[in-house]
Amino acid sequence: MRIHRSAHARAFTVLPNGLLQDRRLSFTARGLLADLLSRPDGRREDGRQMADSSPQGRGAVRRALNELRNAGYYRVDTVRMPDGTLRSETHVFDTPQPAPAAHPPDFGAGGTGRPVTPPVKDPGKETTLPDEPGEPGEPGEPDAQTRSAVAVLFRVIRPEPRLRLGDAEARTLAPLVTKWLLRGCGEAELAHALLPGLPRPMHSPAAILRDRLQRKLPPERPAAQPPPAPYAECGRCHDPVPRPGICRACAGLGTRTVAVGTGATATSGGVARARAALRARLGPPAVALDC
Repeated sequence: MRIHRSAHARAFTVLPNGLLQDRRLSFTARGLLADLLSRPDGRREDGRQMADSSPQGRGAVRRALNELRNAGYYRVDTVRMPDGTLRSETHVFDTPQPAPAAHPPDFGAGGTGRPVTPPVKDPGKETTLPDEPGEPGEPGEPDAQTRSAVAVLFRVIRPEPRLRLGDAEARTLAPLVTKWLLRGCGEAELAHALLPGLPRPMHSPAAILRDRLQRKLPPERPAAQPPPAPYAECGRCHDPVPRPGICRACAGLGTRTVAVGTGATATSGGVARARAALRARLGPPAVALDC
C-alpha cells in the first residue's frame, strides 16, 4: 500500500482540514481514511483483517472504501510485472486525486510509466472484501442463529483463559456449534468435549476447537415417538371411543356389536362362580339343635 501525503501533512504529521470536512464522505469513510493515512508507506494490509477489526463489519468497510474511491482518496491500479503477471497496487491520498487517464501498464524498469512497487494484494483482484449475500438488516451482520451459537461458545470457553478467540474466529466456528445444539446438546456437553486435556503450548485455539467440534460431534438422536392416544369413554354407556364424546350407538348412528357374550350373561355367571367359591371356603352351614 502506497501512502501519498501532501508536503504540509508530511512536515507536521497532520491531516488536511479539507479531508476531515469533506461532506461527500460519511464519518465512517473519513475515519477509515485517517486510519489508512496513519500507517507507514509500503505496509501490506489485508482487507479482510481490516474489516474484521472494525466494529461496523465488512459491509460498512466495503461501502466506506467505495466512497473513498469515488471521491479520489483511494485507488487500486493494476500493474503488469516483467514476467507478464498482473498485480494490484493500492494508493491512498490525503487530498482528492483526479481519475487516472487510460494508459498501458508499466513493464518495470524498461517502461516510462509508474514505478513498480511490491504487490500488496492477490493477482487480478481489485479488493479483498468479497461481495456477501444480502441478509436482513446490515449487510455482513450475523443472523440470529449465528449470534446465539457465538454466545454459547464464549460462555463454554470462558473458564479456560488459554482459549482466547476473536469475534471473527468465533463466527467461523458458529456453524459447528449450531450442529451440536440442533442435536440436543447443551453447554455442559460442549464444555466436556472442548475443555479437558488441552495441549501445552497452545498455538491456535480456533484450530483446536474446530477439530474437537468436528471429531466429537455426537450422532443424531432418534426422533421421539408420538405419545399414545389418550383413553376416552362414551359419556353414556362408558364404552371406549377414539375421542371424547359419545359412541355411534348412543348417538343413534349405528348398533352396538358385542364381540363375546352379553353383559347380562357375563354378570350372572360371574356372580354364581363367586358364590360357589365362597361356600367352598366357609364349609357346610351349621345346623341348629332344639334343647
